[in-house]
Parts: sequence; C-alpha cells; structure tokens
Amino acid sequence: MTETHPTLNRSGRVLIFGGTYGNLQAVQRLFDVADDLGLAPDHMICSGDTVAYCAQPQECVDLLRDRGVFSIMGNCEESLGGDADDCGCGFADGSLCDRLSRQWYDFCRRHLTPETKAWMAGLPRQALIEMAGRRLLLVHGAPGAISRFVFPSTPWAEKQAFFDAGLDAGVLDGIIGGHSGLPFAQLVADRLWLNSGALGMPANDGTPRGWYALLEETPQGLAVSLRGLAYDHEGAAAAMLTKELKTGYADCLRSGLWPSLDVLPAAERAARGRAIEESYLLWPPAVPSSATNAVAF
Repeated sequence: MTETHPTLNRSGRVLIFGGTYGNLQAVQRLFDVADDLGLAPDHMICSGDTVAYCAQPQECVDLLRDRGVFSIMGNCEESLGGDADDCGCGFADGSLCDRLSRQWYDFCRRHLTPETKAWMAGLPRQALIEMAGRRLLLVHGAPGAISRFVFPSTPWAEKQAFFDAGLDAGVLDGIIGGHSGLPFAQLVADRLWLNSGALGMPANDGTPRGWYALLEETPQGLAVSLRGLAYDHEGAAAAMLTKELKTGYADCLRSGLWPSLDVLPAAERAARGRAIEESYLLWPPAVPSSATNAVAF
C-alpha cells in the first residue's frame, strides 16, 4: 500500500530525535539545548515513540505538541492509537523484552487521554525532509516496516534495498530512522542512513545519556552530528519508581545498560557498556553519479 508523506522544507539547522519514551526530563533538557542553538520548534523533528518506558507519557506528549514539534508515528503510537494489546515492537513472544514491555505498555494505555490516542492514530507514518539539496525520508523503523530493527551492523545491502524500493518519494539521498535505540550514521555511495538514537533511554553504552542528531547546512555540504544528551536521569528514574514502573528500565536510566539484549545482533551485544563517542560526518554536495565514489563511515 502506498504511504503518503508530508514534505518538510528546512534550511539552516535541524534537530532530529526520537524515542522520547515518556521521559519528560529528557525532553525538557532537549528544549534547553534547542534554545541554546537558536532553533525554533519547527526545526525540531521527531521520529516517533514519544511514549513507552518512562513515567510521564501524557506530560511528554503535551509538551511536544504544545511546542509545535513535528512527529511521525512510531510503533508505540500505532499500537496505542489503535488500542492494540501490545506495543508492536516486534519482540519474540515470551522473550524478556516481551515480558518487560507489558507493564509499561499497560501503564501508557491507562495514562493517556482518548484525545492523545486519537492524535497518535492520525500521525503520518513517514515524512520527506528536503534540505541542502538532499531528499531524506524520515521513518520510524524502516520504510514500509514501522517496527523493523536496523542497527549499525545491519548489512548495507539490506539498507540499500530500502532505497531501491522506490517508496513513492522520488530519488532518495538518505533515510532517517529510529526504533533500534542506537545512534549511528553511515554514508555509502553518497547515500546516508542516519539513526539519531533514543532521547529517553540510554544507548546500552554504560552512560546515562540520551541521543539526538543535528543536521546543518554548511558551504562544504550537509554536516551530520550525533550528540549525547546529559539530563536529570535521576529524576526520571525516581519518577518511574514512584509510579511503580519497576521493570528494570529505571535502573537502565542510571546505569546506561539495557535490562535485556534480546533484539541485538552479535556485534551490538559485544559493544554493551562501551561508551559511544559523539560523531561528526560531512556530506558533500551531490555530484553526478559518474563522479561518485563509495565512502563508508
């Protein structure tokens, strides 16, 4: 089925984030960062999963909506907006991730208003970002697969297949996804796959930071930065325990380590507890395909 997509024309700098997961403290801190960067809310774009593990789902959504931040649908919005029985994350039945998800999903179902759930159900599933002469498709998991986990170690051939599928978005220069919770940027043959990581949960790297991405037009091309976010993670963890969300994710906010590795490929499992470094990638302006060389980042 063809998916429609709003087109967002942006210039200057754009802040990309996702996976806020009901972590109000992280979202509040992100707005402080945006203010410091001189970014208006229309230059902040969310890749979905505004709610999940943390204790303030309604407050988190209210803040994002009140500020006018654009968001697409994640699997959590899809499930909650459709009153599904589970989060739709694609966890294997009976796995630890599956069992842990039941408590926070039920919590979100009970603490979101009907109006908020209706808003979630009406979100677009993807959007096209046009910036610096580039066309970037914003999705949650992958194009046409909202709960698809795409990791740094996912073979490029699998990623390339999503570019080749057409997607009714014309010629795509890049895909921006979320869902997997791990930040990475890969540039191959002048095509970019970017995941900004999750803002509301650590990246399993042994630090309590959330993650976001910054796109910036420069004379040399489009600069892509992956940045860690320090925020009041202790306050976010305490709020979870107050609400009796004791699934292990409150400890995760403090330790930076996920309570389950069920969804991770071997390479990402091996990197557990290894602090991720902030990174910078410069994407030169587009050139004719005959002059393009493959570059891996």
